[in-house]
Amino acid sequence: MRPPIGFAHRGARAHADENTLEAFRLAVRLGAGGLESDVWLTADGQAVLDHDGVVGGRLRRRPISGVDRADLPGHVPTLAELYEAVGPDLELSLDVKDPAAAAEVIATARDAGAEEHLWLCHPDWKLVASWRELSPAVKLVESTRLKRLEGSPELHVARSAEAGIDVLNMHHTDWNGGLIAMVHRFEVLAFGWDAQHERILDGLLDAGIDGVYSDHVDRMVAALERLG
Repeated sequence: MRPPIGFAHRGARAHADENTLEAFRLAVRLGAGGLESDVWLTADGQAVLDHDGVVGGRLRRRPISGVDRADLPGHVPTLAELYEAVGPDLELSLDVKDPAAAAEVIATARDAGAEEHLWLCHPDWKLVASWRELSPAVKLVESTRLKRLEGSPELHVARSAEAGIDVLNMHHTDWNGGLIAMVHRFEVLAFGWDAQHERILDGLLDAGIDGVYSDHVDRMVAALERLG
């Protein structure tokens, strides 16, 4: 099995809030093996990275879906610009906030030679599974919570695995060693998000988690190094 992946949440934004691409570059310099962001589709069909999905001042907020790429603020980069900044070899996890963006995201990753390092996340496992038609290489991630699983965890994971889901991604508090082992029986990976503290990172990694998401790149990298 591959070593666990550490995804820097939004490119260590706490260290470089004003420049998203520089924040991602900083995360890479700090040793992150993966990056994480939210992706939206502009009115003219560009995949862009932003947390809120809205732009403009307090009195005139507009959804990114209604704005052309050229009219977005400079701190909102396109996915293509991210690949130009950090290269195609890092693992990239994207929370697909606008499902209409999926095809463009995959096409952009393919053009960059990064398709096999792309992890697409969404809470609707049926929607995620449908993206397999767009690419045989991307990793499909169901991002949810334990309380939202349909039926028993085992039945839910079995159904998701049969549909082609590669990863079950849940909050770190939802995971334990037994649940991780069960997920692995179906050849599905287990990811844990909001892993901000050393004890949480160490606990997840010791339990056999396959990927973690953290705002604190230094803590995450140190925990992965401790795992050996």
